[in-house]
Amino acid sequence: MTQHQHTDALVKGLNQQSLADMPSHVDTPNYDRSKLKAGIVHIGVGGFHRAHQAVYINELLKTPGAEQWGICGVGLLEGNRGLRDILKQQDYLYTLTVRHPNGQIDNKVIGSMIDFLFAPEDKQAVINKLAHSDTHIVSLTITEGGYNFNPVTGEFDYSNPDIINDINNPNDPITAFGYITAALKLRKEQGLDAFTVQSCDNIQHNGNVTRKMLFAFAAEQDKELSEWIATNVTFPNAMVDRITPVSKKSDIDYVVDAYGVSDEWPITCESFTQWVIEDSFCCGRPNWDSVGAQFVSDVTPFETMKIRLLNAGHSVLGLLGSVHGYGTIDETVSDPLFAKYLRAFMDREVTPNLEKLEGIDLEIYKDTLIERFANPNIKDSLSRICSESAAKLPKFLIATINENLAHGRDVSLATLVIAAWCFYSDKGEDEQGNKLEIIDAMQSELHEAAAKTATDDLAFLSLTSLFGDLNTQSAFTSHYKNNVEALYAPASKIKAIMNNVLEPKGN
Repeated sequence: MTQHQHTDALVKGLNQQSLADMPSHVDTPNYDRSKLKAGIVHIGVGGFHRAHQAVYINELLKTPGAEQWGICGVGLLEGNRGLRDILKQQDYLYTLTVRHPNGQIDNKVIGSMIDFLFAPEDKQAVINKLAHSDTHIVSLTITEGGYNFNPVTGEFDYSNPDIINDINNPNDPITAFGYITAALKLRKEQGLDAFTVQSCDNIQHNGNVTRKMLFAFAAEQDKELSEWIATNVTFPNAMVDRITPVSKKSDIDYVVDAYGVSDEWPITCESFTQWVIEDSFCCGRPNWDSVGAQFVSDVTPFETMKIRLLNAGHSVLGLLGSVHGYGTIDETVSDPLFAKYLRAFMDREVTPNLEKLEGIDLEIYKDTLIERFANPNIKDSLSRICSESAAKLPKFLIATINENLAHGRDVSLATLVIAAWCFYSDKGEDEQGNKLEIIDAMQSELHEAAAKTATDDLAFLSLTSLFGDLNTQSAFTSHYKNNVEALYAPASKIKAIMNNVLEPKGN
């Protein structure tokens, strides 16, 4: 999103001073922000972080005694410059518009962020902040791709040029691993305790993945330091959930009308929020459980449920809906056929692989998911949902396919989604011929493989880094070939193909 200036010169910009002029229906920070310390340094300040972790901290700060848990944001990429400029101008305040499915709206100003460091301008300042004795937790939302692992093997990718730079130039890092390792080295040298590294990304076993990747990186750079990290740093797994669309110009306009101020980068999100965290913190932690988070001994079954149902469900709607020509999640799931297809996928192909969870009724959870997806007040674009599918689908969807194949269960519903991904990557347009916005680090490889489908039905599956050996599994490829042939047929329609997969002819 680019910075917008509102045309009404009488509208004040959002900052600490303008809080006093807010309407009474806006929930503003009632705590003294000048007394906050940054106990959390968060790398990768995107919309999700500002709708999730930062909101839990904002609520916690309303109770005395939590002043050490303010947040300092860090932007590692040149693309974060605009966000840094806006947040600095706004005293690191931003608005949060919470939209309920029934149309109710909660208007909040979030004050838990108290600083933002832009790494490309001063790398040492970021390292020093991470290493500071006030820092107890370094948290991350760096997307699946930021963890630098091979999606099939799960192993660290040493061939990434940025990683090669960081291994060879410890004081001139580019990646999150380079910065975290440099800071931990400084803390070790200064005799300080290690900090907790807390992933808040949608990755199964996100703490375990972060630990494995950081160990791999640090061992290559400094073996002794990696051993100290292994002994002293903890990496709690967590399951995070809150649908947060990309901010739009209409969100900026809404804030002017509802809040009476201008926020250049507001956040809009759904009302549902969930955070399940393993209680494994080496340097203290906030009492997040007092503001709605849940601490557990093992987060695995919770995250599996969420990744396989919500995240995979998003991808099912995103890819099938994009091929049809829909633009948002709510528009797609409001079509009865797409809702029926999604529910059948969740019931037939995902639920048999899930454990029973204490306190979770899976049928109600699935009902709630469809209600959340259908929220007409959350316009979550399919281009966002489908972005970086190469990093997401191996965990979200292909893992379910592999488990079902191993147990001799049906994979037909998920297989159509993979075939639709091939068509989407090849054609780059919907079935009406409208161009699709495709955002993926592997876009060129995906397109190149998919483009060979006209002469080889299984060409897309040759990307073994994503699909493993699916191209050799006849229980998968028989469905896949049928779907690809149907999708590539002249004047094909995704809805007709979906109907056929839901209820095969002859049944």
